[in-house]
Amino acid sequence: MYDLKAYLPTTKKELQLRGWDEVDVILFSGDAYIDHPAFGAAVIGRVLEANGYRVAIVPQPDWRGDHRDFTKLGRPRLFFAVTSGSMDSMVNHYTAAKRLRSDDAYTPEGKAGMRPDYCTITYCNILKQLYPDVPIVIGGIEASMRRLTHYDYWSDRLMPSILVDSKADILVYGMGEKQIVAIAKSIENASLQNSSMTTYSLEAIPQTAYLSTHSPLEGKAGGILLHSHEAALKSKQVHAENFRLIETESNKINAATIVQPVGNQYVVVNPPYPTMSTEELDAIYDLPFQYHPHPKYKDKHIPAYEMIRFSVCMHRGCFGGCSFCTISAHQGKQITSRSEKNILQQISKLKDLPDWKGYLSDLGGPSANMYGMHGKDMTLCEQCARPSCLYPNICKNLNQDFTKLLHIYNKVDSLPYIKKSFVGSGIRYDLMNEQYGRELITHHVSGRLKVAPEHTSDNVLKIMRKPSWEQYERFHRFFEKVNKEEGMRQQLIPYFISSHPGCTNKDMQQLAERCRQLHYRPEQVQDFTPTPMTLATTMFYTGLNPYTMESVYVAKTKEEKQKQNSYFFWWKPQGEIKKSSNNFKSFKGKKGK
Repeated sequence: MYDLKAYLPTTKKELQLRGWDEVDVILFSGDAYIDHPAFGAAVIGRVLEANGYRVAIVPQPDWRGDHRDFTKLGRPRLFFAVTSGSMDSMVNHYTAAKRLRSDDAYTPEGKAGMRPDYCTITYCNILKQLYPDVPIVIGGIEASMRRLTHYDYWSDRLMPSILVDSKADILVYGMGEKQIVAIAKSIENASLQNSSMTTYSLEAIPQTAYLSTHSPLEGKAGGILLHSHEAALKSKQVHAENFRLIETESNKINAATIVQPVGNQYVVVNPPYPTMSTEELDAIYDLPFQYHPHPKYKDKHIPAYEMIRFSVCMHRGCFGGCSFCTISAHQGKQITSRSEKNILQQISKLKDLPDWKGYLSDLGGPSANMYGMHGKDMTLCEQCARPSCLYPNICKNLNQDFTKLLHIYNKVDSLPYIKKSFVGSGIRYDLMNEQYGRELITHHVSGRLKVAPEHTSDNVLKIMRKPSWEQYERFHRFFEKVNKEEGMRQQLIPYFISSHPGCTNKDMQQLAERCRQLHYRPEQVQDFTPTPMTLATTMFYTGLNPYTMESVYVAKTKEEKQKQNSYFFWWKPQGEIKKSSNNFKSFKGKKGK
């Protein structure tokens, strides 16, 4: 039996169990409530709780009908917090072909339809209608990546900052632990002073965005003033120019304030907090997570939880800079690694979970082999705006030391309750020495190692900011060599993307031929899905490379995309190829990088 009081409350009855007659913050999430540090709503709730606030979570509220889920806990003392969940709701709902998905990994039994399209906007609009005077804070991947004018693939249009349509009071971008506490303290101070809550009281909080009737850059030096939303609507070149400025600034350690006019207002994006320290990240993982779904889901299968229940994320951030990926834009380019002690403490908790069999499914992170890496001279990093530390070549200032990571692997494997630890997260094969590669292949692969060359054409890989196909072939040879020496018969499973900006039918023909030469018959393939605030999406919409303003070929129509996807199935009869390409889809969640 699970103790209800060990979880953040989700119902009036659970508030009564704690003797609470009101809460400070009510958090609405598009995901089921899983009390685990891999799920943002749980993290934000636990961080607020650790700072003395009473927090309740309403997971997957019914937005139809009488909206009783939005009123069942009453009015919070401080604010509502809203997130779509661990994914953008539109990516969660639709395939690359814009077909409705039949399942949702973040819902009990994988049931689809438990959150609305444009989830953050829908939840906020309902709350503003019911409680117009209560502040709303939005965050999570959907809010974070839609904080400025962005292309929305599913409606095929540019949309303004999500602040405009959601009518939220403030937006938290990136990982939100520091921001949410600062916001709670600011609103509480205003409340204690009997003053009305205004956006002005939140203007100084780093790593947030808000709407203002005036530009904070007026009469001041510094800062980035973007073209207005209306100007971007009229010119794709203008939108491309905006993106270049946004991405360049987001890659800096010391970023500037970004301001974008929209209508008669301004979207103001404050610079981020300094990169979190190891001690700060450890403190989050030390919070009293139950590492299990809320008891209300008893005996129900939640696919996303099953995928990560016996895994450990060892760091945050990614300096790969892939043009189609949102990780660095959301988590940051700089790496924050957990301490060995903190990682081992989490593993000790996992062994006490039901169904523990002694196997860790993943000792990983956004890119598993970036643990502990950073600039040798951080003063040089402070002057750098490169989107990637790996492309077009590995930065000479990057500390590529695998000693700490290898030590953790060995330490974990020596634990008496560990039979085997695997690396299930993506790895960068262009960031690897022989010692690490041999350890990985020999001891931490569960029969199949998944890597993501993404393509075989160097022209496409250049646009993707990925290493050359030659580097993949070198790694493939190394993988086969180690397997032969160790008497193993493991498989190397490559991921590929079709229809990425810059990819032509000729490039896909080359991909098919190279797969044929290596005897690959890829089943797990992905058609490019434009997601907000990535370089690849900007190229998809504008047909331009924002950094050169040169034209980029884009396969946009359903027929063009199906044609490119069909090249993955070169070994099938023509009729089966057509069937496969007609059902092409993109995979949900993060894939190997």
